[in-house]
Amino acid sequence: MLRESEREFMASLARVFYPSRVETPRVQQDPYALRALPQDDVFFYCKKIDNSRLVREPDPKAGGACWSVIGAACVGVLLLTAVATFRVSSTMDGYTLEQLRAEQRRLLDEGRELDLQEAELLSPERLEKLAKGQNLTTPAPGQIFHLETRPDGTVAMVKH
Repeated sequence: MLRESEREFMASLARVFYPSRVETPRVQQDPYALRALPQDDVFFYCKKIDNSRLVREPDPKAGGACWSVIGAACVGVLLLTAVATFRVSSTMDGYTLEQLRAEQRRLLDEGRELDLQEAELLSPERLEKLAKGQNLTTPAPGQIFHLETRPDGTVAMVKH
């Protein structure tokens, strides 16, 4: 059998190599105590930092990058303006086209109305009524002379 000193030595070895297997005496805890909060043992200290004396070094590449961004923004604005101008122009052309179509319909209606008035004014019944009002009569067959047209389009006068 093992002596007591050997037993203590073996027990200490067990604690070193197998700490989870060795039983440790348990402390009885308060059943009403709350668990510890996460990160409760971490302490943050805020130190006041004064950067008022620091001077930023100029970046030589920053100026070129700024001008590149400004140029790209200008090109984008020009493209958007061109697209918007085209859209507005198309819309305005559509309105103008509809306005011209409405004017065409109005003028066609007015032309039909004038044709109707002309037909009423030149009707044989009306002309006959006007002729009787001014004591005009129908010409006799010997009173009618037909004019001849020349090849060059002029009208020749009739001699008696």
